[in-house]
Amino acid sequence: MGRFFRQMLWLGWLLGAGSAAAQPAAAPSAAPPRPASTAPADVELVPGPAALPVTGVFTLGFRLRGGTLDKYSEFPELEGFKKIGKTRTNTVRTVQGRRFVDVTITQRYVPYGEGDVVIKPFQLTVNGVVLRGGGNTVHVGPAPVPNPGTLTKPANPNAPLQAVADLDKMFGKPKPALYQDVPDHAFLAVVAERPRVFVGEGVRVGLYFYLKPEDQALLAFHDFNDQLPPLLHELHQPTAWQEPGPDASVTPDTVRHLDQRYLRFRLAENIYYPLTAQPLRFPPLALTMVKFKVLKKPEPGQDNRLAGYKTYYAPGVQVQVQGLPQAARQGAVAVGTFEVREAISRTRFRVGESFTYSFGVEGRGNLAAVLAPTWLSRPGLEVFGPEVKEEPTPGGGRKMFRYRLVARRPGVLPLDSLLSLVVFNPATARYDTLRPEVRPDVRGVVAAPAPLPKPEEDPFYGPALAGADDTLQSLDVYRDVRRYADWLLVGLAGVAAIGWWRAGRRA
Repeated sequence: MGRFFRQMLWLGWLLGAGSAAAQPAAAPSAAPPRPASTAPADVELVPGPAALPVTGVFTLGFRLRGGTLDKYSEFPELEGFKKIGKTRTNTVRTVQGRRFVDVTITQRYVPYGEGDVVIKPFQLTVNGVVLRGGGNTVHVGPAPVPNPGTLTKPANPNAPLQAVADLDKMFGKPKPALYQDVPDHAFLAVVAERPRVFVGEGVRVGLYFYLKPEDQALLAFHDFNDQLPPLLHELHQPTAWQEPGPDASVTPDTVRHLDQRYLRFRLAENIYYPLTAQPLRFPPLALTMVKFKVLKKPEPGQDNRLAGYKTYYAPGVQVQVQGLPQAARQGAVAVGTFEVREAISRTRFRVGESFTYSFGVEGRGNLAAVLAPTWLSRPGLEVFGPEVKEEPTPGGGRKMFRYRLVARRPGVLPLDSLLSLVVFNPATARYDTLRPEVRPDVRGVVAAPAPLPKPEEDPFYGPALAGADDTLQSLDVYRDVRRYADWLLVGLAGVAAIGWWRAGRRA
């Protein structure tokens, strides 16, 4: 009994000494001087430990020396840790008879699990002073093995138990053994819209994460901004034209899978247009999520969850690509389900009057592969353009070619015989020729061509031609001038060589 009381007194003395160190000392009788304004050098960052057990506490704080704490920004959210509270400590220093108060604010974090956790760079503002930290790695190790001698049973069964232990371990958060791992129904999948496509036909492929609504409390995304870029790189296909889809969304949509309701998170989604007959191969992918364990006996006021990690794997997917039929194929053609779209300013015109005509397609397919059609030549018809206007939509859209036409002869313009566009329809697996349906009517008579003006009647060239010299010049005049220039250059080079030789002899 006496030994037990001595140990309890010793433990109380230690707790009292720690509390006294955290409290300011008694103020002297004289009023202390007003502290001076805080300078940038008076604030320093107090980093946390480089290693700690999974049951330990990581701390991050700042210390303000000899100043008044006005305001400071929130401590950062650290990946792999959870905030559990802050502490404030005031320490009094006396320097040359002057009294200063140091303020230390410490934010406490608990780790989610074991492993090496990277502390990303952050900044903390204290009284307008910016403190920067992070960029280091904290090792979270396993929980320490409890000492069997920590709790011993006395020889006398009626004697009280003797205990020597850390109070945080005795009365702290529940141990991991008190949590249970609840099974979830989530999975990661690479989904292709169709298993087989033609060359040039678009196929939508997405990376999705599925979970049931009741599993939302068990899972959370982990380091998503760093995990997503490698996944996008794996989805890239070197033999396909890739059209980016919508960005990744943290808001799920509700779908049905195997007659069950799921929440689907879109991580990546693209439309691929194969350029060759090689298959599109998407490799297996992996995504790490935060998986929570649930406390077996929930306690009021507690989080009742213990965070860990779980990796989900999506099997690889392959999309077969079929080549286009060679029969009736002429050059590069667009692949898709397109319909003709055309527009014209009017349907009746006069000879020599210009008008605009637009011809294009609308539907599903790669608009970049739709090229401007070629006009067949027709006497008395002038064609200018085109001006291209594209209105894309996911997986397709509308593309128009705007021309300016001038008809020099009357009659009906057979645009269907002058303009056409060949496309391959994957739904019917055959080539379609798209032609205009508008047939504008041109009226009037053919205007006689105006006579060319005579040169002597021109106000500028007329007088110039009248006063010009009409003497014939030899065709070899420029060759003779060049020959004379070459002889002159050779003579000058000889004179320079003689002068250089004489100067050398005199020296």
